[in-house]
Amino acid sequence: MAENKEIHIFTDGSSRGNPGPGGYGIVMEDKSSNYVKEYSEGFRKTTNNRMELLAVIEALKKLKKENAQVVVFTDSKYVVDSVEKKWVFTWEKNNFKKKKNIDLWLDFLKIFRKHRVKFKWIKGHNNHPQNERCDHLAFQASKKETVLVDKAYEDQEKLTLL
Repeated sequence: MAENKEIHIFTDGSSRGNPGPGGYGIVMEDKSSNYVKEYSEGFRKTTNNRMELLAVIEALKKLKKENAQVVVFTDSKYVVDSVEKKWVFTWEKNNFKKKKNIDLWLDFLKIFRKHRVKFKWIKGHNNHPQNERCDHLAFQASKKETVLVDKAYEDQEKLTLL
């Protein structure tokens, strides 16, 4: 990805069941060079919101240079509103009391602060080419024979069953 050029990141997360098998899809575009890269990963058991947020985290981690100018396009109101309405910063000040996905929000804040990131909400399942591609990547990843374990989610779920 080119240095100091605007990068567009499209993300989507999904789970088949909530919780259930899930995945995320990412399309990254360097607007200065027409460079496009896709990523996806599947998980054994997770939630839709975790996959939506993890997609953004993983995309931002792929950026090679700090202070990148980034626009993240996502159909997740959960992610967009949490950041653009500054809720996550209030949650952080309150030590994420009574919030879900604390592990991911902490990871997000670390990587988010290394870049100049804006979020734009796009309507899902509305024939937006990159969003549709991310949706496809996420769904296919959730169905892969070999998937990862969302350990933080599964450990938390075990604790609630005790």
